[in-house]
Amino acid sequence: MTKLFTLFLLCTCCLSAHAALDPGQVLQLANEDSSVKVAAIQKMTEAADPDAARVLKAMADGQLFLSANKVVVIDGDKAFDASTGEPIKMPGNPDSITVNNRIRGELANALAALSLFDKDVGVRLASAQELQTRVSPDLVPVLARALAKETDNAVKALLKMAHAQANLGNADPAARLAAVRVLSGSSSPNIRSALLPLTDKAKEPDNKVRYGAISAVKAIDGRLELTENLARVFSGLSLGSILLLAALGLAITYGVMGVINMAHGELLMVGAYSAYAVQSIFRSYFPNAIDWYLPAAIPVAFFAAALVGVVMERTVIRWLYGRALETLLATWGLSLVLIQAARIVFGAQNVEVSNPSWMSGGIELMPNLLLPWNRLVIIGFALFVLLLVWVLMNKTRLGMFVRAVTQNRAMAGCVGVPTSRIDTMAFGLGAGIAGLGGLALSQISNVGPDMGQGYIVDSFMVVVVGGVGQLAGAVWAALGLGIFTKLLEGWAGAVIAKIAVLVFIIVFIQKRPQGIFALKGRVIE
Repeated sequence: MTKLFTLFLLCTCCLSAHAALDPGQVLQLANEDSSVKVAAIQKMTEAADPDAARVLKAMADGQLFLSANKVVVIDGDKAFDASTGEPIKMPGNPDSITVNNRIRGELANALAALSLFDKDVGVRLASAQELQTRVSPDLVPVLARALAKETDNAVKALLKMAHAQANLGNADPAARLAAVRVLSGSSSPNIRSALLPLTDKAKEPDNKVRYGAISAVKAIDGRLELTENLARVFSGLSLGSILLLAALGLAITYGVMGVINMAHGELLMVGAYSAYAVQSIFRSYFPNAIDWYLPAAIPVAFFAAALVGVVMERTVIRWLYGRALETLLATWGLSLVLIQAARIVFGAQNVEVSNPSWMSGGIELMPNLLLPWNRLVIIGFALFVLLLVWVLMNKTRLGMFVRAVTQNRAMAGCVGVPTSRIDTMAFGLGAGIAGLGGLALSQISNVGPDMGQGYIVDSFMVVVVGGVGQLAGAVWAALGLGIFTKLLEGWAGAVIAKIAVLVFIIVFIQKRPQGIFALKGRVIE
């Protein structure tokens, strides 16, 4: 009985002990021939041994050496036998093992494949993602074993794609055809590139595989075109949100006072520099709360731009009502003054306004379609500002006065509306909204003295197309022009797109001079 128990313990110990790596195979890693090294790396990878991962990681980190015909790992002041992992005496003059670019690529593939057997699902997911861009046919057995053991659906889906990519180099046409069929459902440009060689008769002799690859490439091209168009639409929504914020204030001032404010773009610039100033204050005095500088900059940008707008209205524009050409020239002069003031205060070069950490990254809907958080936040912010303006214009006394002056200034004055004060308040409100537009613009564009010049013409186009004083018209015109412009840029280029948009607006104004939504009131009749 005692002998049987002793034998059981010995068997248990033998089963639980981890077998060391083959010293001869490890020694091949030090061979001068790169092909021998590659073959050794591939054999160690196929074994899916944790000790193999340890040795290959040391080789990738430059910690693998050859000493007295034995491969050792030297980590700082400690040395280990590469085959067994046992500590050894520090060798006298070890020779480093050369790792060229070819070996480095093989090591990266091998380590990614070995990480597929890690207990942590996050490590397995990262490894599967890494293998989407580079995978060799030699990894087919390892990927098959990892796929059979995998329980997480996200990792399993990636492993299926990697296994199929590896099988594209399989000698069996049936395996290649099966791989092509799996990959045909992808939307990745990398997989398209991997399939492209199989469409060439010189490289793919099997007709079924070649025709399948051609069909798969066409299917992927269709999905890539769709995602590119979706990306353009999203970029157009982002541009339209900026135009909306810029045009809302212009629609109010132009509708109330009929002023063509050529300095409106510089009010965007004031809002953007306000964000830069608040960011600088947070960096100097509140570095631990730097991620919250943007919410703090919202009221600063609004009131700074509103104050500049009130000063402009009180000092210059007030004396030029009813004289459109003089107003245009005067506001153009004010824009030059504001640009030069920005150059004196902040310098002629662009300044850095960084995104908070919570606006970094994005949502990946498809392999080549990423929705950045900063643009998503800007779209949401524009809609929030639009809601506030709608409430102000339709649910408050100030909004009622503004709408009255817009529809019939003389009649509004006769019934007691202080038109002069409404002019100042409306101009300040419009300028403040433009400041919020500049704040949003600072998160996706450079901040400099001339940044507002590129938006003034587009803002006026939004106002004219949407209809004077109409918030709904401004929304539709801003988003429509933004999406239309980005789609045309993708198909015809930025210059042709700009010309086409201008021609469209000219034709539109000829056919419908009142805009999308006509303003109701006796003054129009």
